[in-house]
Amino acid sequence: MLKTKKELKEKIFKRLSPEFPLAAEEVELTATPDPSLGDLALSIAFPLAKKLKTSPRMIARQAVELLSKLEGVEKVELAGAGYINLYLDRKNFFKEKFSRLKKSALEPEESKIIVEHTNINPNKAAHVGHLRNACLGDTLVRCLRYKGEQVEVQNYIDDTGVQVVDVVFGFIELEKKSLDEIKRIPGKFDYYCWDLYTKVSRYLAENQSAQDRKAEILKRIEHQLSPEAEYAHYISRRILKDHLETMKRLSISYDVLPCESSILKLKFWEKAFERLKECRAIYLSTEGENAGCWVMKLPDEQEREKIIVRSDGTVTYVGKDIAYQLWKFGLLGQDFYYEPFIHDNNRPVWISSGEPTSYQVHFGAGSKVYNVIDVRQSYLQKVVVQGLKSLGYEQQAAKSIHFSYEMVALSPRSLKEIKAEISEEDRDRTFLEVSGRKGIGVKADDLLDRLEEKAWEEVAKRNPDLPQESKKQIAQQIAAGAVRYFMLKYARNSLIIFDFDEALNFEGETGPYLQYTAVRLRSIFRKLQERLGCSYQEIIKPEILAGSYLEKLLPEEAKDFWELVVFASGLDEEVLRAIITLEFAGLAKFTFNLCQKINSYYHHYQVLSEKDEELRNLRLITIYFVHQILCQALDLMGIQVPEKM
Repeated sequence: MLKTKKELKEKIFKRLSPEFPLAAEEVELTATPDPSLGDLALSIAFPLAKKLKTSPRMIARQAVELLSKLEGVEKVELAGAGYINLYLDRKNFFKEKFSRLKKSALEPEESKIIVEHTNINPNKAAHVGHLRNACLGDTLVRCLRYKGEQVEVQNYIDDTGVQVVDVVFGFIELEKKSLDEIKRIPGKFDYYCWDLYTKVSRYLAENQSAQDRKAEILKRIEHQLSPEAEYAHYISRRILKDHLETMKRLSISYDVLPCESSILKLKFWEKAFERLKECRAIYLSTEGENAGCWVMKLPDEQEREKIIVRSDGTVTYVGKDIAYQLWKFGLLGQDFYYEPFIHDNNRPVWISSGEPTSYQVHFGAGSKVYNVIDVRQSYLQKVVVQGLKSLGYEQQAAKSIHFSYEMVALSPRSLKEIKAEISEEDRDRTFLEVSGRKGIGVKADDLLDRLEEKAWEEVAKRNPDLPQESKKQIAQQIAAGAVRYFMLKYARNSLIIFDFDEALNFEGETGPYLQYTAVRLRSIFRKLQERLGCSYQEIIKPEILAGSYLEKLLPEEAKDFWELVVFASGLDEEVLRAIITLEFAGLAKFTFNLCQKINSYYHHYQVLSEKDEELRNLRLITIYFVHQILCQALDLMGIQVPEKM
């Protein structure tokens, strides 16, 4: 539909501009409020009436005459006070859309886009809240690639941060474990560290004197001193592998894993610091509470000062983020070294290194950057953008996008489910935010395990003869589809209150419902082969695609057929809207509505049992058309279509 609208707007402008003072961007085509009134509406008569001091209806009447016999349009009608309704040429529209299946009408605009997402601290297991970031980020990547953009996916690893320091502290000071003993810990290491991190948080809260030792460990890790730095390196890398395995269960992958330790080792911040000082983007504060600190003025915050370097000489997180953002745009004049970390589907996932390696690969240097970080980081992201502006990089600042989203909280039922120990004050709240420090949260793998168990039971009940391995694979696909749709169907700035009953519901507006629809449609073509001994390809005939069989449809079916085809053809527009607004709830709703429409169509009109061969073939082609678009939409959301349900 996007391609059709673009071509029609060009033709309409060419016809009308010689007669009316009309700009190309003023020609907008929208859906009519009722399909019986046409497929597209044109409302140019109203703004033109103001310019020409005449009635909109008089202008619209003249425009209708000028638009007669417009290619691709069956008829043009005047409606209401001055609306122009266009009825598309159904035969050619369906033929053209069918021929372009799996071909996006969208066009790339950037030389390279960088999307940074997930970014879980490598100190404990991923929880359900982290999944929202990863699902949003991965869906953005898929939509951008569908649009034709070259996209690089980054997952920043804060391997020297205070959260990692807490776990190192726990192993050294509380558990008295050597590095060799840590390496021998069996099972899921990220789960082990989840419990240890909670224990350390409680210990530090009760023993303030231990903060000095923690600060010492932090400093030694930042300066790459042993044994603390070796502990941090091993712990963060082992947990990172667990995180990547968790994300792989949701079909989420990455190109490169930039590490904070590499930024420190290669002195990225020092380069950025010198530039910021030279441009006077930051200055040394000499009075007030910020005396001795290097600070940056923020024009949009009533000249508020933001500390970039503390008085003790340590750089804040936002300072390192400015240096990192400069690298992303290729503005630092320096790159990391790289080495393979894991292989994902036979391709290496690279990790940064602070030491030279033998690998000649390069990352970064994007023309546009999306940082997928929750809404609580909005202020710090503004500081990063201001850092770019202060250095004179206005264009890059404008293309530095903070993809923000609200957090995931837990419902009282979920808290009861995980047997969380909470205070009396928290017990009366309607929801509670996930907290790794308090040990409150649903681990991502636990959630997926529960979903897979439930899905396996249902698959085994419906398909008892399936091999065990097939049942397992289908259960995994259903579980992942349930999680991904759950994380996408809410507007990004709405708080998700996670509830087990809702997430585990396999009916209604859920991922499994979408998967079931796709599987059901695909089974029609399998049955076609079984019953009639012919494949889908054998029933395609030029006269069907030319649309001559459309005349065989009775009015009610013709209406339903046309509405279904037009709605399905809106995928490109929905993807573009999602990219522009960074809202994927619309894409999720579009896919859900498409499933409802095709299920209704299949319910009302016989397909394989239809005696009229021409009518049966037209319905088969219609279902195939919608099935292909449905599968595209599901793939954009990272939802796989199982073999059976």
